[in-house]
Amino acid sequence: MQRRMDGSESFNRNWTEYKNGFGNPSADFWIGNDNLYQMTSTSRYKLVVVMENYNETLVCAAYDSFRIGSPDNNYTLYVANYSGNAGDSLILTHNGMPFSTFDNNHDNFNCAVFYRGGWWFHACFSCFLNGLYSYNATRRTYENWWGTFSKTFALKFIEMRVELLEENNF
Repeated sequence: MQRRMDGSESFNRNWTEYKNGFGNPSADFWIGNDNLYQMTSTSRYKLVVVMENYNETLVCAAYDSFRIGSPDNNYTLYVANYSGNAGDSLILTHNGMPFSTFDNNHDNFNCAVFYRGGWWFHACFSCFLNGLYSYNATRRTYENWWGTFSKTFALKFIEMRVELLEENNF
């Protein structure tokens, strides 16, 4: 659903671009919130987040329940049942939050404007994987990060994958 590997795409995009998707699936991309909603509304899916920092430490966070709400609900995020070695930075702060972009804000702090990227913000985040891509291992202001893993370092590689668990289980 998302990949960050070389900074070739800006993720500071408007609502329509996040809705439709952007980028190159073999490089940096976002699959599109409409696609995520359509996919996750008909079957059970798992979310797998793979991350690597500039020290070449590779970690994973998985959620056995993953769903995106409808466009009418601003693509609200629903995740549950964490496992992995990255730590859970998604459920507590972001679960149940609508998606926000700089031109379609759904949090009380204008996080998408300030941090320059779309996400499921809530005062503002404990993880943020759609921020500016950093080429600096030690700088973290506005960059992609996962609070329980990359507290002081930007992430070099991120991949968010959606995996089918069961078809037509809703």
